[in-house]
Amino acid sequence: MTQDRFALVTGGSTGIGRCLAQLAAEDGHDLLIVSDDSGITRMDDLSKTGVAIETLSADLSMQEGVDALLDRLGPRCPDLFFANAGRGLGRSFLEQDPDDILKVLGTNVLGTTMLTHEIAGRMVRRGSGRILMTGSIAGNMPGTFQAVYNATKAYVNSLAAALARELEGTGVTVTCLEPGPTETQFFQRAGMCDTPVGQGPKDDPEMVARAGYEALMSGRPEVVSGWKNKAQAAMSHITPKAVLAGLHRKMAKPQDE
Repeated sequence: MTQDRFALVTGGSTGIGRCLAQLAAEDGHDLLIVSDDSGITRMDDLSKTGVAIETLSADLSMQEGVDALLDRLGPRCPDLFFANAGRGLGRSFLEQDPDDILKVLGTNVLGTTMLTHEIAGRMVRRGSGRILMTGSIAGNMPGTFQAVYNATKAYVNSLAAALARELEGTGVTVTCLEPGPTETQFFQRAGMCDTPVGQGPKDDPEMVARAGYEALMSGRPEVVSGWKNKAQAAMSHITPKAVLAGLHRKMAKPQDE
């Protein structure tokens, strides 16, 4: 793999991450795609782009998974880093299994933070690089029946915005992609198929990924995909948190609650 046309994609086996990997490959970037999905080796469609593709199955909620990724990466420094790995978790806070809570915190917060710290450091020392962090419009509101997940995405949104300003002048840019509900495996994995948001209309992951990729390549610090999500994000900044929590309850409350 070459270092100046090399993209690292976490959470890249399905959904938004897979679409981001496709876009990077079409632009001529060799790929290292990481996922906790054991089927990640099935990348036949990406192979048609002619780029070199590496895959790694690793659980980035655990330090062992982060270490495995860094071992595979070796001394290389990507020119694009898609910090896309994330986990969802629905239902009421007290019904959530503590181990599931730790998985969400480990993936969305700890794994994302430690990998971004390492990769951003390498990029700064080289003097160039682009980072796309997948946050969410969910991070702009209290997540009734999705409390832990929304809190972790608030963290990612905030971390990305802070890093974007800290790294000004270094040659490294940070962009936060804030999608709304998207047609991926998220709601099934989060146990939210029996909720209004889980059953409602969703955005196309390719459209979401393209919005993020274009913002990344232009160095924009933030992008909210889809006009409805843009309106919701704008309203969240002027609506009281108690009202937002009530609105989120209507979207995320399971049918049997």
